[in-house]
Amino acid sequence: MFGCLVAGRLVQTDALQVAADKFVFNLPDYENVNHVVVFMLGTVPFPAGMGGAVYFSFPDPLSGGPVWQLLGFITNDKPSAIFKISGLKAGEGGAHPFGMMAAAPSTAAQLGVSVETLDQLAQQTPVSSAAVSTVDSFMQFTQKMMENLYNFAASFAVTQAQMTPNLTETFIPSSCMLRWYENFQRRMAQNPNFWKS
Repeated sequence: MFGCLVAGRLVQTDALQVAADKFVFNLPDYENVNHVVVFMLGTVPFPAGMGGAVYFSFPDPLSGGPVWQLLGFITNDKPSAIFKISGLKAGEGGAHPFGMMAAAPSTAAQLGVSVETLDQLAQQTPVSSAAVSTVDSFMQFTQKMMENLYNFAASFAVTQAQMTPNLTETFIPSSCMLRWYENFQRRMAQNPNFWKS
């Protein structure tokens, strides 16, 4: 009924059914997992008015017990979702439907899908750090690189009084770099694809 995908690994379709309405995937070596995708296989839809709450569990470094956190949900209308799990922190877990019925090895994390009504899903609040950014990754990368370039160039800025005449050095005024960076940001905001032309 469900599948799970971690980048660089084979697709997992071997969910353990731990209750009539609960399924669990074991995720070994979870410390090296950044994102996880959960999806319906398309063979069995949810019953009418039902969906799946997606939970993530990892061993609490202090107690050693599992910490379950709600990531989000999937439904027949939204049959797949991607979640960021690398930023999840211990101590942020809350109520969950799995209890101790799905004990994982101490070195593995678990991804659980609990079949619940759509009304129940609408009332639940996932952890905010699991949401994946909708900003284009190239745009994020470009903005970060421009910030780094500006910060690097600005670190060489000196005041007029600090300048000593030296013909072997060329100074780029920081105001010029700032103007270029502001123009770049403005163009990215107006047309995120301008760099492709």
